[in-house]
Amino acid sequence: MSSKNLTKFYGKHRGISGVNLEINEGEVFGLLGPNGAGKTTCIRIFLDFIRPTSGSAKVLGMDSRSESLEIRRNTGYLPGDFITYEKLTAEELLQYFANLRGGHLSKARVLAERFDLDLSRKIGELSRGNRQKVGLIQAFMSDPKLLILDEPTTGLDPLLQQEFHALVLEEAASGKTLFVSSHVLPEVEIICDRVGIIREGSIVAVEEVATLRKQTVTKIAIEFEEAVSKADFEKIAGVSEVAIKDHHLTCNVTGSLDSLIKLAAKYTVVNLQSGHPALEEVFLTFYNQSDETAKTAD
Repeated sequence: MSSKNLTKFYGKHRGISGVNLEINEGEVFGLLGPNGAGKTTCIRIFLDFIRPTSGSAKVLGMDSRSESLEIRRNTGYLPGDFITYEKLTAEELLQYFANLRGGHLSKARVLAERFDLDLSRKIGELSRGNRQKVGLIQAFMSDPKLLILDEPTTGLDPLLQQEFHALVLEEAASGKTLFVSSHVLPEVEIICDRVGIIREGSIVAVEEVATLRKQTVTKIAIEFEEAVSKADFEKIAGVSEVAIKDHHLTCNVTGSLDSLIKLAAKYTVVNLQSGHPALEEVFLTFYNQSDETAKTAD
């Protein structure tokens, strides 16, 4: 999947602006942003549900406008608002989707068992979480080359979220490409290779998950057997907010921990704990960086 200067306005209101993305074959790519940031607009343009004001997009090497039907034949799609026929049973609905694609229900039944979904119940009788299961199953059941999933874990309980994560990793291991739109940032740490952060319709960062985390703060807590010098720790590059109470030191570290560990090793360390930054913190870091860049430009 790729886009060049993708822009969409709804009347005078901005949807997305100048979005450039390049998703590699076989990777799991996460598009992260709060509601209204432009995630769903990007997806709808990729699938030709709406047309861009300007710019272009390609999916599976095909133009999203002129070859949209072929793209959809090879893509499993879960919309963020999965709305369907409430009078049909889950099995009848999935059979309908299978007929459209010329497939069958064998994989759907396997997935239904995996996600603990009763296919005999009518859609209108299902809870929000069970409806989401139906949406996930219809996206995966045809064994597509590409999966585009918009907020896929909405309504799922924690155990089923873990099952979904496992399914994504299995599909990725088999060579599938997955594009996941989400604001549930911790799950992206589990399933995605790279992430794009979108803010107010513009991409503010595209990085590997590990790279993003390196650019944020790691929280450190060390218990020493003896008293230590606060000033010595404050001199270390990348170390901030040093606090000492009794023989307990806490601080924040940006980047490598090497210098901090070497200094701590000069004392007797009783206990050391490090807190890896949650992706939420990374998310806020890039939002704040974007704000600072805008202020500098002004």
